[in-house]
Amino acid sequence: MENYLTRTAKLIFGLFLYSLGILFCIQSNIGLAPWDAFGIGISNITGISYGNVSILTGVIILIVVVLLLKEKFGIGTILNTVLIGFMVDIMQSLKIVPLMTNFAIGILMLLVSQVIISLASYFYISSGLGCGPRDTLMVGLGKRFPNVPIGAIRGLIEGTVLIIGYMLGAKVGIGTVIAVFGISFILQTTFKLLHFDVKAVVHESIIDTTKNFKELYAKS
Repeated sequence: MENYLTRTAKLIFGLFLYSLGILFCIQSNIGLAPWDAFGIGISNITGISYGNVSILTGVIILIVVVLLLKEKFGIGTILNTVLIGFMVDIMQSLKIVPLMTNFAIGILMLLVSQVIISLASYFYISSGLGCGPRDTLMVGLGKRFPNVPIGAIRGLIEGTVLIIGYMLGAKVGIGTVIAVFGISFILQTTFKLLHFDVKAVVHESIIDTTKNFKELYAKS
């Protein structure tokens, strides 16, 4: 049970960091990162909040990834799909991060956001309770193409959604370019410094988690 408490705490902390990283990116105000551009673009044309767009997008991606790439569906996957969008909406409403009007500070904030997101990815992916939908896609493709650097795979995904976001009218600028190329390098560097091999992580499905909890309850 203690092991699950530690892993769950690691997961929740990672999701909080990820939400904070997204908020920093949006508030840097020098051009949206790919997934943010995608979410804001849909939000602009539908009137749905960014957080809810993020949740709906996550659900769709998750369904596709689980069916086609056969990645495991864990409790962490569910929490990631729901909590990140929810926490971003809450933090935006509380205005805890101001909108930047200075270009240089905006670039600094964007770079900080990429570091936060990379650290967040380490924390929640390494919990082994299931990746979020977007990172499940990254991990699944990484396993299918083991000779391709994980950073390159992430970059390809980010580039694709950026084009979609741009076509939907989302703000694109120098910050977008930094985010597209920066996240690949920073993510790969962060994992390397932490000696973390994302392709080696074995995630626990929600069925396995349920079985393990039943066994722990029976022994208690």
